[in-house]
Amino acid sequence: MAMMNGCKGDPRLPVGIIDSCTLPAVPSPALALEKLHSAIFGLKSNPPPFTSGIIRLQVPIEEQIQAIDWLHAQHQLLPRCFFSGRSRKKDSDISVVFPNGNGQSSVTHNLVSVAGVGSAVFFRNLHPFSYNDWRSIKRFISTECPMIRAYGAMRFDARANISSEWEDFGSFYFMIPQVEFDELERSSTLAVTLAWDDALSWTWAKAISTLESTMDKVSSKIVRLQKEVSRTFILSNHHSPSKMHWDLAVKKALEIINRSSTPLTKVVLARSSRVITATDIDPIAWLACLKQVEGENAYQFCLQPPDAPAFIGNTAVCNRVVIEPKKAIRKLPRVQHLYARLAGRLRSEDEEKYLTEECMLGQLAGLEEERVNLLLASGRHWWKRCALTCNDYFIFKGLCHYVVILLPNLNSDYFTTQGLGALIYAGTGIVEGSNPSLEWDELELKTSQFTKFLKLEVPLRSRFENIGTPN
Repeated sequence: MAMMNGCKGDPRLPVGIIDSCTLPAVPSPALALEKLHSAIFGLKSNPPPFTSGIIRLQVPIEEQIQAIDWLHAQHQLLPRCFFSGRSRKKDSDISVVFPNGNGQSSVTHNLVSVAGVGSAVFFRNLHPFSYNDWRSIKRFISTECPMIRAYGAMRFDARANISSEWEDFGSFYFMIPQVEFDELERSSTLAVTLAWDDALSWTWAKAISTLESTMDKVSSKIVRLQKEVSRTFILSNHHSPSKMHWDLAVKKALEIINRSSTPLTKVVLARSSRVITATDIDPIAWLACLKQVEGENAYQFCLQPPDAPAFIGNTAVCNRVVIEPKKAIRKLPRVQHLYARLAGRLRSEDEEKYLTEECMLGQLAGLEEERVNLLLASGRHWWKRCALTCNDYFIFKGLCHYVVILLPNLNSDYFTTQGLGALIYAGTGIVEGSNPSLEWDELELKTSQFTKFLKLEVPLRSRFENIGTPN
């Protein structure tokens, strides 16, 4: 299905209208879907007098439904995205305000997770993320309509050659979903968004037509996902680098760390594991299971452009930051990390773009860009396969909400589904005194959150076929 790439427009020109409308609340997703169909029909017969714009319609649902269950019911409609923050039992930094219908007061519910399918507008390019790309995204968002948000990811080093599994993501990929399901505390929301720009040959009529096509495929029959993945067989498991090359890489990193002239005290190395399975892997079912097994103290995401593998992750990072002078230990079900908190106030909204770049260049870690890139270049034959960062990216009250999965800096674990199997990535920090074998064991522990759902043996039929005919 054709879609509009917002990066092709003039980033200097604002769109004609950015608006959102909340319809009366309903008790079920089916009624919400019906109400949105009616609202779209009304818009179709009364188009706005603008050559460009973006409009969101949302219907509150008087029931809390898990966004991941809704997404699983959509039968792999693409593109799709999912974001779930950590447990918000103690506090929340994202909330949604709905009018109660009489214009006198409002109800505020905290946002738990978000799922989206289809693309009202997407942003993708092969060149490195630029200031104009940032402005292209900001054309379609506004602090006046905080629930219109872009979700996406960008590469760690867009100058390096891109490996095949990431080609459809480009150097960056962000999307504003056509249909979005927001899971709130005690309620939910179903929303649609349509965007158009005549200058991009994406007219109001095209936007309406593609939205109707997506809506016709959206299901309101939502079944609670089982918190157990149907186990499949691992036919093969290939690591890059191998154990031998891993040991050499760790020793090389230790040599650099131990030099008196280097400012480095820690180097994070990574490994990718290509797992081939007997049957296909459902990434959404895996995410649901990971949330149940690995605990609530994790961010989860899924991003899948059209004709691309699903990029998912289950990581621990901070959702709000303050200054703390000492490092602390964050204990997770399988591993524990040293972490420190750091805070700052941006001078303007435009600084958000520069913050994104600084995160990826490693300068927040106190190292100059040249030194970081020189170190990464020494292992680029396999680093480049792990060099996608995910900024699950809320635009809310003028702020960006980042969940940065930056493998060289954060030891995060994620994977992409690729045919019958998956690519699983993990990293580990190398410091003075690190042991290569123990660091390898840590990688095994981190990737086991995914592989524990699989069986390390070939199917019974294959084993019989390999026995052959007895003499």
